[in-house]
Amino acid sequence: MSGLDHLDTLFVVTAFLFQIILIIHFALRKWRFELALRYGVFVYWLSLAAVAVSIQILAGGKPWSFWIGGFIYLVWAVFGYAVEYKLDIQWRNPIRWPYFAPYVLLYLAVEMFYWWPLALIWKPLWYGYAVLFIISTILNISSHGPSKRDQQAEG
Repeated sequence: MSGLDHLDTLFVVTAFLFQIILIIHFALRKWRFELALRYGVFVYWLSLAAVAVSIQILAGGKPWSFWIGGFIYLVWAVFGYAVEYKLDIQWRNPIRWPYFAPYVLLYLAVEMFYWWPLALIWKPLWYGYAVLFIISTILNISSHGPSKRDQQAEG
């Protein structure tokens, strides 16, 4: 792994920061929902930084698998921001498929393009990201019981 160039390092740091930020967000959503609701929008806004990184990686001549994730992140973020913050659509509970399907597919595409290229750099990075992805997924799923936003609206 000592032979990483600065663009490889930038990709690795970006990928792991994305996953760590998601873990923090999902933990807040699970245990401090009001904070997640207040600051969750920043997960979407960070897509702008991800695009800036992707542009650097693209300009540096790296293969598409290393720079596409930031652009997909932006698409996911714009969609999520519009649905959740601008239109305030409750799509998780009950599931509203026209919103749920693209949201989850875009989210998983971002995950895939931050995770899978790590194996091309150094296989242990891929395994490390897998551990963080599992933690993130457990927190994400467990934080989406009955909609806390709906509970707040009712109470």
